[in-house]
Order: sequence, then C-alpha cells, then structure tokens
Amino acid sequence: APFEIIDGDRGTNYPKQDEFNQNGYCLFLNAKNVTTDGFAFNECYFISQEKDKILRKGKLQRNDIILTTRGTVGNIGFFNERIPYDNIRINSGMVIIRSDPKGILPEYTHQLFKYLKGDFDVFATGSAQPQLPIRDLKEISFSLPPLPEQRAIAGVLSSLDDKIDLLHRQNKTLEGMAEALWRKMFVEEAKAEWPMKEIGEIADKIQYGLTQSATTETIGPKFLRITDIQGGIVNWENVPYCYTTEQEFLKYKLNTGDIVVARTGASTGENLFIINPPSAVFASYLIRIQFDNIALSRYVSIHMRSSEYFNYIDGILSGSAQPNANAKQLTSFKIQLPSFEILDKFYLLVESLDEKYHLNNNQINQLSRLRDTLLPKLISGEVKARQ
Repeated sequence: APFEIIDGDRGTNYPKQDEFNQNGYCLFLNAKNVTTDGFAFNECYFISQEKDKILRKGKLQRNDIILTTRGTVGNIGFFNERIPYDNIRINSGMVIIRSDPKGILPEYTHQLFKYLKGDFDVFATGSAQPQLPIRDLKEISFSLPPLPEQRAIAGVLSSLDDKIDLLHRQNKTLEGMAEALWRKMFVEEAKAEWPMKEIGEIADKIQYGLTQSATTETIGPKFLRITDIQGGIVNWENVPYCYTTEQEFLKYKLNTGDIVVARTGASTGENLFIINPPSAVFASYLIRIQFDNIALSRYVSIHMRSSEYFNYIDGILSGSAQPNANAKQLTSFKIQLPSFEILDKFYLLVESLDEKYHLNNNQINQLSRLRDTLLPKLISGEVKARQ
C-alpha cells in the first residue's frame, strides 16, 4: 500500500485522567480536536515530556493524516506545517495514515480520505459507539493517478481548503476581539454591586429540542444536532434537514440571539450563539436558552464559551459513565449581572464583529460547497485538474 496505517498506544502506559493538563509538552488529541472540518484546538489536553517518552505508538510526524475510528467515524485532520504544535499524539479512537511520498503525495492522501468517508461509514460497526476496524480500513480499494495528476488535484482542492482556513482564522481573531472587549467591560471593570445570578434565573425561556429524524433530502428546515456544533461553530452547509409540521416549526425555529447547548454525550455543555441562521430547528439532545434582550444573550454566550463554564460542566459530569445534564444543571452556572445600559454599550461594539463573523461564515459555506462538489469529480477522474 502507498501508505501505512498506525494506531495509538493502548497499553498500561495510556494516559490516565489525572495525567492530562491544559498545557504541557505533547498535545494528546481528543474527539473534539478532529472535526468534520479538520482540526479544532478550542479544547486541548497535554501530557508531560516524561509521559510522552513512555508511550510507544501514536506520535505524529508532519504530513500525517489523522482519521477518527470510534464514535464519530471518518473525521480527518492533516498535520501539515500550519498546525501550531510540534508534538502531538493520537488517542485510542484514531489512527495515523502515513504516506509514502514516492507513491502517494500526503496532500493527495488528505483529499482521498475525505472522498472515501462514505466507505468508512459503511464499514463502521456498532450502533451505540460506531467503530471502524483497521482490518476493514485496509480492505478499501481506490484508483491512484500518477504523481503529477495527484499534485494537480491536491493543488485545486488545497487552495480552497487554504481559503476556508484563512476565513476560520479571521473568525478566531474576531472571537478573540469580542472576548477581549467582554473581559475589559465585565471582568476587569466589574462592579461589586452587580448581583450574581444563575443563567437560568435571567433567561426568558429554556426549551428542549424536537424529536425527529434527520435526512439529506430538502423536505423541511435544517435540523441542528449536537454533532453539527464544533467548538462553538456550525457549518450550515453540512446540517441535514427534517420534516416538521407548521406548529413544530414555529415552536422550534432558531432565531438570532438563541443559545443552544448539548445535553448528552461527550459534547455535553458544547454550545452555540445563533447569528442569522437559515430556516432551521434544533434537535432533542439540545436545549435552547432565550433572553428578552439580545445584548444580555450575547453577554451570556461569551460566559458559556469560557473555560470557567466548561470546568463547571466537567464538575457536573465527573464520574458519569454516560455524560448528560439536564436544563437545570446546564443553566445553574452563576454570573454577575451588569446593568442593561452597560450591556447595550457592549452589544453596540460587538455587533459589527458578529456581522463580519457571519459574512465570513457565509463565504466559508460557499467555498465548502464548491470544494465538496469538486472533490468527488476530481478524485474519480470525471473532471481533470490542469497539471
């Protein structure tokens, strides 16, 4: 084969919970780090250099491809020169695909495995926790064009990936600017007289989502699920649809200013502030929090993306075999409540950042749609890339 499939270390030396830190020598990938859109580093855990030396397998080299094989099967990351960490290891729910550049270019391998994702779904076993066995992965067949053609195909698709990545990084900067503004106005200049309130106390409405089946057919509104939310971001192009009655649509329709939160599974506590959504409703494993004042909603949304909130969620879930939390638990986090005058000033400043973020997201979605249309046509040879 033109590439090697390498699994991670699964022995007695596998890191235990108390050996992970929020900074350190070697990034130890978790399920949230490898998403449907590649790598995401919103929530990172590290092991020490001493622990890294003990582990035998699963250390990445530049230009390796990472493929998730348990839980959410088929997510792919490319460890190229843009990834800001030198030392990375995979966890036991992933494998490394290491190319032999004499036979297959790493950039082409990256695109090829995105193309093969449908095959991975077919081979995945187990409904509760789907898994992709390595032996089945080795059985997947594909045609391999000559290196010059690989380079041309990868060039076209990688250029689109690069533009998408640039827009994601711009959005990361915009998020940082909004958070810096939030910290300056509400943390550094916090007033002792601002009361402490639970999120649930100041919310106007808290609601569980719609129980319905997702479909790729455009039979109704978009159907937002837990798996569609990655690091506080959603790519609406990838969100499926569902059927709703008119009454259900009105009851569960998503609006600007809504906050949705995952209430079960490994992503419990993951959340999203909604900005200018398409016609969409939200699924039953999400809850929605609504506020009378959009400035208050935006203020709360940044609290809910903070490490303090995620640490609070970890405290709720500690010891749970199957992580889950109810609406009361997810909204019992306490925050200071400033005056509405200050909240309105904050929102006046942050609204333009949000609008730019939304425009970038639209462009990301358009480029993603173009890339996803070209990918199968180029890999299959239906369309030829200019060499």
